Amino acid sequence: MSATLIAEPPRIARLKHDRHGRPVPWFVAWIDGEPDFRVLRPGATGIAWTARICWLCGLIFQRQEPRAYLVGPMCVVNRISAEPPSHTECASYAVQVCPFLTTPNMVRRDRHLPEGTVDPPGKMIRRNPGVIALWVAHYNRTTIRRDSDGSLFDIGGAPLWVEWWSKGRPATRAEVAASVESGLPLLAEECQGDEAALFALDTAHAEALRYFPKS
Repeated sequence: MSATLIAEPPRIARLKHDRHGRPVPWFVAWIDGEPDFRVLRPGATGIAWTARICWLCGLIFQRQEPRAYLVGPMCVVNRISAEPPSHTECASYAVQVCPFLTTPNMVRRDRHLPEGTVDPPGKMIRRNPGVIALWVAHYNRTTIRRDSDGSLFDIGGAPLWVEWWSKGRPATRAEVAASVESGLPLLAEECQGDEAALFALDTAHAEALRYFPKS
């Protein structure tokens, strides 16, 4: 779906826009007067979490407002996100217009990254999964985990609801299943033959199936 056909939510519309007229998410770093969408502004993760602001628009959550996460299918299995939550309307807009979220063949451009740039915390799977989940959690269900190289977010137990997207439109069950099946070996590899860990992964996978699209 073309981004020009989707109205920017008011919270998104107030953001700075780049030279192409695209809103620049709050978390993006500006370098030499230009946004670098690959790079987080300094301290962004901690600021967003402690100030209880939306990862995308930078405005505060209202009292008891649900939290939305845009996560790959493997994050639905392990219930972990490297990014803080967003407003539901901000996340819904992003999943329909963000080039990396809507273009499965797009790859991350790692050349000419600013000096000192590091990967996000946790085990990063370097692929575009082809589908993305908009996982909406209760406002008080998210907890933070301290990783050796940063913070991760436990997106909680049962969600309020889950939407699946691919190429800017609702994803099919077959698309979601194919993406999950292709990613499971990567998580299994991390278990390093640990039978208990593999059993836990199988259990988490079975639980994730509950939230797949119906068709």
